[in-house]
Amino acid sequence: MLRKSASRIVASRHLVKKSLRLASILFARSLRRIDSGRPFFTYALFMDYVLGFDGGGTKTECVLMDAAGKILARCFSGPSNPSRVGVESATREVEKAADLSLQEARMARNAVAALGAGLAGTGKPEMKERMRASLAGAFPGAAVSIFTDLEIALAAAGEGPVIVLVAGTGSAAIGRNARGEIWRTGGQGPRLGDDGSAFDIGSRAVARAMKEREQRGTDSTLGMKILEQLGCASWAELQQRVALQPDDVFPSVFPIVAVAADAGDPAAREILHQAAGELSSLVNTVAEHSSLGRENIMIVKTGGTVGRSAFFDMQLDAALMRALPQAQIGGLQISPAEAAARAARS
Repeated sequence: MLRKSASRIVASRHLVKKSLRLASILFARSLRRIDSGRPFFTYALFMDYVLGFDGGGTKTECVLMDAAGKILARCFSGPSNPSRVGVESATREVEKAADLSLQEARMARNAVAALGAGLAGTGKPEMKERMRASLAGAFPGAAVSIFTDLEIALAAAGEGPVIVLVAGTGSAAIGRNARGEIWRTGGQGPRLGDDGSAFDIGSRAVARAMKEREQRGTDSTLGMKILEQLGCASWAELQQRVALQPDDVFPSVFPIVAVAADAGDPAAREILHQAAGELSSLVNTVAEHSSLGRENIMIVKTGGTVGRSAFFDMQLDAALMRALPQAQIGGLQISPAEAAARAARS
């Protein structure tokens, strides 16, 4: 009996070893080799990975964050403002940025426990809910939180009283006083506002260049650069593009104006000087209504037009100091995408 039992134990051990070997072979075959040059995905068990997004009218930034708050990947895609490009297109760009980040970290979507997205164009509750539902369908099993771009920019500015100026495709300002009360202005879109934004600057530059063409019979230096860099043979062709997709045209003109202003172009400098004054007015409005007072105000600048032109940055800082002489001007403590990921974790 002992010999039979012993032989059964040995046989059972062999079966267990054989089963383990078979399981390991099958598991190995289910994954792609890292050195094969093809995608390799890990299925991170018992880990809470979070995606954070900062989306606007020009681009979307995505960060992948682990449970300890470490950024594992950071990638970019196209515009994800649903009020400008639609919910379906915005969702596709968020997915694209997410997939790029996950591929960089060699992970699959099912490793994501939560995602937070700070998106321009989600100020209305119904739009915010449409985006939340759309992203919940794209990332099943993940907890989805949607914030406006202003809300997430304010979170990225840190604690305490502060005014955040967002100067990107659109423009807006949001402030928080010592009591935690929040005030905002701007961000109404190109039809109702967005003064001083990239869209507004591009629109003014095109209008001015076309007017100069009519008056002189020849294109100005700035006008020639706009047509050349946008790949248009004539103003009629550019007008057709504007009629179809103004969001694809006017924000793209801002970098042209920025470079021209840094090179000393008078028309470009005049346009950016005016934009700086309009942006400072947004900050001044928030300061007046939020009971922040006029002293020791922290102003934080963010958005796609910030840091693109030495001339524009100088004009904007000067305009802000004229409006609020005792203010301090700085930048965000963390990126809005990282703030969105942290908000999704909490």
